[in-house]
Amino acid sequence: MAKWLAIGVLCGSAATAAAAAPQPEPGSVTGVATDTVLDEARATRFARLALDCVGREYPNKISQQLRGDGDVKPPRQLYPAFYGCYDWHSSVHGHWLLVRLLQLHPQAEFAPAAREALAANLTAERIAGELAGLRSGSDETFERPYGLAWLLQLGAQLRGWDDPQGRQWAAALEPLEREAAARLLRWLPKLTMPIRAGEHSQTAFAFGLALDWTQRSGDTALREALLARSRDFYLRDSKCPLAYEPSGQDFLSPCLAEADLMRRVLPPVDYAIWLATFLPQVPRKADASWLAPGVVLDPSDGKLAHLDGLNLSRAWMLQGIVKGLPPRDPRVPALRAAADRHAQDGLKAVSDVHYAGAHWLGSFATYLLAPPAP
Repeated sequence: MAKWLAIGVLCGSAATAAAAAPQPEPGSVTGVATDTVLDEARATRFARLALDCVGREYPNKISQQLRGDGDVKPPRQLYPAFYGCYDWHSSVHGHWLLVRLLQLHPQAEFAPAAREALAANLTAERIAGELAGLRSGSDETFERPYGLAWLLQLGAQLRGWDDPQGRQWAAALEPLEREAAARLLRWLPKLTMPIRAGEHSQTAFAFGLALDWTQRSGDTALREALLARSRDFYLRDSKCPLAYEPSGQDFLSPCLAEADLMRRVLPPVDYAIWLATFLPQVPRKADASWLAPGVVLDPSDGKLAHLDGLNLSRAWMLQGIVKGLPPRDPRVPALRAAADRHAQDGLKAVSDVHYAGAHWLGSFATYLLAPPAP
């Protein structure tokens, strides 16, 4: 009873403080300056990055467990749909990028080429080949959780799209979606601790994408498992050490990804209270200096270039945190200022000069500028 009385007092304090906060400036786009919008010119540039890689087989970094000589095959045979973009998960979110941009700019110059690329890879036959490859061995760890979560995000983006080809692609992808969801569902009860890394193995980011998919798909079993694990792993966390971030090759923030996840788990007033304990260092004024962006000195180095992606993902996670808070929460200006700063730096790094970043940064930039619902 004392615990709930304390929460009630905190709720009242949070509500009072939130009422005093300034409103966002007119013309802002989810906390990011109006020059960071996904207009057709920028969408065309991002689409070209994906179109240059979804059908490009090499260079390729495969993730494959070999049980014998017969398992050694080229990427196009191992992954009939997602063989491009250097690695499986980047190929998956490269396809997501094309779907998202087609939805936003269906008449753009890139649209015919994007449809052609999607139609070539998202066929029932090729997805059946992907599914057969997944089920052919005993490796339950393949692309878990990052790649599986992006596969679900691709499925979520296709679901409900009022487009004849989109419906065909969604139907073709569904068996692979279900396999990805089943793998996560088998994994969650056995996962005893969260994975707080700044790269692919991180659980918080993957949980967020997977939760979004469950809202589109209606998979209540996976949704309940994800919500339960999120509470188990993160609800009691406090004072996340943002000062220790980032590591030198992070592309996901452990602290911000967790905060972005928990706004999907908690209602706004409870989330505001949780965030005060978890990230007490967030200022109460429009100041971006509390969180410095990552700096990349060699964008040709695939690991060091991760920090360009970190700036983009931090920006959308900061925006996500704002979405989870009551509208007049006093931390909103600082969160928006930091999101804007990271977005500006991250978007400058998206180019076709180095394949180390070109094969994936466009997807991160698109997710930032055109975040899918919810």
